[in-house]
Amino acid sequence: MQNLSFKKLAASLTSAAILLALSGCVTDPYTGERKISKGALGALFGAGIGAGIGAATGDNGRERKKRALIGAGIGALGGGSVGIYMDSQEATLRERLQNSGVSVTREGDEIMLNMPGNVTFGTDSDSLNPSFDEVLSSVALVLAEYKQTLVEVAGHTDSTGEDEYNLQLSGRRAETVAEFLVGQAIEADRFIVLKFGERQPIADNATPEGRLQNRRVEITLVPITAQTPRART
Repeated sequence: MQNLSFKKLAASLTSAAILLALSGCVTDPYTGERKISKGALGALFGAGIGAGIGAATGDNGRERKKRALIGAGIGALGGGSVGIYMDSQEATLRERLQNSGVSVTREGDEIMLNMPGNVTFGTDSDSLNPSFDEVLSSVALVLAEYKQTLVEVAGHTDSTGEDEYNLQLSGRRAETVAEFLVGQAIEADRFIVLKFGERQPIADNATPEGRLQNRRVEITLVPITAQTPRART
């Protein structure tokens, strides 16, 4: 029997994980909303849709995900419409996230939302601060409006504590944020969930201020295109 190629095997695993996630959706008895269960989201993360550290080394994970979404019927953005689409999404996010503690930055045709750990999670916790629910709900409203966007959720920590513990904590926090957004009826197969732990600091871990900046969850919004997004000039 001929062996499956790595690419075909990966595609098979991805498809199976998506089906598992969709089958793992449950109905909230209080709100009537369809939500993905923790187990199903864990399957997405573990099967490689969440990608983990490996796919974080390049854009291969994003490109595979975009191809899968396009193949599933989500139309790809193209040409000059990409920049216009992301401009509109950026303006909407900036309006809705004013004074929320979440920064909105733009690099090329990608939008990054930086959510500091002190406003999203308690110390050493992966449970969302209840006060942050409204902010994430605002993000979900924008994601529901702009469906041709891939959602990459990445967890980060400071360097305090053991490296492996920090890595797993960052992953649980990223999963929590993704789970909340999926619970707001955002399609689960639009997500890539990544864990970086202390490996990608944006400030000096030697200072309290720097460690505070490094404890964060970042959401990167990537347009779904048939080719690599253009650089913004």
